[in-house]
Amino acid sequence: MRTARWFSRGAISGLRSSALFAFALAAAPIALAACGDDAKTPAKVAPQPTFAMPTGQGPPPIIGISDKPSSIRPGEVPDAPLPGAMNATALGAYNQGLAAFANGDLTAAKLFFKQAADSDPKAHQAFYSLAVVEERLKDSGAGSNYQQALSLVPDYEPAIIGYAMLQAAKNLNEADRFLTEKRGQMPKSAAVAAALAEVKSLQRDTGSAQRLAQEALKLNPDYRPAMVIIARDHFRNRRLDLALYALQAILDGFEPVDQNPPRDRDNPEALLLRGLIWKEQGLRAQSMDEFRKAVARRPDLVEARVQLATFLLESGGAEEARPVLEGAVHFDADNLAAHLNLADCYRLLGMYTEAKKEFDWVLSRDQSLPQVHYDLGLLYLFAPNCTPVGGGAPANPCFSGLTPLAQVQEATKELKKFQDLRQKGESDDSDELLNRAKLKEGEIVAAQQAAAPPPPPPPAESGTPAAGSAAPTAAPTAAPTAAPASPPADAPAPAPTN
Repeated sequence: MRTARWFSRGAISGLRSSALFAFALAAAPIALAACGDDAKTPAKVAPQPTFAMPTGQGPPPIIGISDKPSSIRPGEVPDAPLPGAMNATALGAYNQGLAAFANGDLTAAKLFFKQAADSDPKAHQAFYSLAVVEERLKDSGAGSNYQQALSLVPDYEPAIIGYAMLQAAKNLNEADRFLTEKRGQMPKSAAVAAALAEVKSLQRDTGSAQRLAQEALKLNPDYRPAMVIIARDHFRNRRLDLALYALQAILDGFEPVDQNPPRDRDNPEALLLRGLIWKEQGLRAQSMDEFRKAVARRPDLVEARVQLATFLLESGGAEEARPVLEGAVHFDADNLAAHLNLADCYRLLGMYTEAKKEFDWVLSRDQSLPQVHYDLGLLYLFAPNCTPVGGGAPANPCFSGLTPLAQVQEATKELKKFQDLRQKGESDDSDELLNRAKLKEGEIVAAQQAAAPPPPPPPAESGTPAAGSAAPTAAPTAAPTAAPASPPADAPAPAPTN
């Protein structure tokens, strides 16, 4: 039985640049074509590990990353030529980096993007993409590579937004200053206005956020990230009806649909956001469907993966949840919720050693999470032990390293720790589990006593015969002198003597 989970409600604000803008590498993780509208056929890529899509979803679309400025409206042609393409050697490495990123192999992606940048020092797209991957890997070089891309093309919007959101994670005021300065230099950029709107929303300045997002849409009515930011700001400020209305315009459109069609039916950030709102409202089936669609469109959207996997685990779908979660920790190796869910998934699948490793990773980052102690209690309580009481063959697979008694005692300790940390008034089954642990401990102790050999006899005391020994034979003594026998009553008296 699973209890409620405590996942951060701030996950939406943590999406940052990788989830905000459709033309960015992180917003197009399955882009197997190079940056630029003149992208060539991708180079041949060595086989990469693939993280399976949820059941029922076909392969994701192959899309390119456009360098077209956000100020260009649909149907318009840019006044200035787009930034040039990288040379052929760099392009081959770059395409391999995109493929590696799509499969969640960020280490390989970083290597390929670095090769592309080294092969063509003027390839601003390579420096930008390298920065995106380094940001995911928590590499300190991300900021300098965003800046290198901007030194090559100062108005390159993806790098502007990526650098701004990287700064926002550390200091919102610094991000605000940077974007305000860029907006003065690029007043026609819908992307810069929308990014500044996102920062204002994170600063809880909802009035400025809504105004700036609307200004971005005036610059380009088809700029989808600004539409999502409007909905996300409503969500952050708990205006759920307004958020859903904005999301309907993006995903569904309004009647008559031929006059008011959806603006971006498959927008993954919008799907994720609507899934979160529907989850809050108890619409489990609908929200789960939105998370599935979001993961299918954006395999790197870790929050959507975690939310989908949570539903799958709660409904008994651990086998389906496993590749979803393994992909999540590859795209974001420091995501606590993903590691915690993956640990519980392994536990449910009987992969006890792997589960313990993941639980230990979570504890090394944050021991105050109630759920990790609850799940560890389940692991210790129900995982088979490798040294069963009374001997016999161990279970396979089994949970080794502890005696059966020590294992159930660890379960009790973890469940009590969970009760100490849980939210007051929260209803769960931990008392029932503690009772089961107590009964199991009693059964183990009784079985150990029954299987124990009889105790040895106590040592004999001095002068006391030991139990079971024969009594010693008494030494023979002299027979007492017999007294003369009295004559019978009817015997004649003896004759007198003279």
